[in-house]
Amino acid sequence: MTEIDFFDVIQGQIAAFLLVLTRTSGIFFVSPFFGSQIVPEKIRAATAFAMAILTFPVLLDEMTIETPATVIMFTALVIQELFIGWLIGFVGYIILAAITMSGKIMDMQVGFTIAQVMDPTSHEQSPLIGSFLYNLTIIYFLAVNGHHMIVAALVESFRAVPFNSIAWNPSIADFMINLTNGIFLVGMKIAMPVTFSILMTNVGMGILARTMPQMNIFVIGVPMHLMIGTAMLALLMPFYVLFLDVMFDDMYANISTAIKLIAP
Repeated sequence: MTEIDFFDVIQGQIAAFLLVLTRTSGIFFVSPFFGSQIVPEKIRAATAFAMAILTFPVLLDEMTIETPATVIMFTALVIQELFIGWLIGFVGYIILAAITMSGKIMDMQVGFTIAQVMDPTSHEQSPLIGSFLYNLTIIYFLAVNGHHMIVAALVESFRAVPFNSIAWNPSIADFMINLTNGIFLVGMKIAMPVTFSILMTNVGMGILARTMPQMNIFVIGVPMHLMIGTAMLALLMPFYVLFLDVMFDDMYANISTAIKLIAP
């Protein structure tokens, strides 16, 4: 009996489909909504498989997919495809990281630090305001069809960066570093109104403590922080939605920039 080489069997369209599936699976690690840990792994795997099935025939009509000749080259190509999918998801996740950080800052100022809740997406303790803003962002992200834009960016990446043609541009590292550094800046921008209002409240209570020493500032300070912080957060909600529109536009632009940086 003749021996059948497993690599010879998977060459051709099967190998090409595996490459498409690998890049598609990359966005299910950290991308908004698709990478949520609350979604069971089997459902995410099935969704990635279904997206690959829908995308694969379109790619066959538009381009010629050539598979490597050796197992080592095929493994290296799989890692590249996984990186491209992860890159798209990571750039989209930056906005969620910034919002979570802003929630931690506001919780610290308002006094909700000890009132944390279990975040099912990360299986960790999450700040109360941060969890609220995170869930609100995800809902608005779905309402404006942001998940469709993630899928569109993935499909466009096949045209911009065909298989085995990724360009390892050194500027991609600087781009990722600057994008990660922006988490703190964006988080501070979101938390600034609440932080400033609490600062003014503390200044007012400090003046009150000097003029009325008999008043126990520590007794009225905690509920005052809660009321001022909650009221300011409620006033910011209409503007927060407008801010999300700007953030989503920046996210789509950053995803496009990341794809261009690795395009040949």
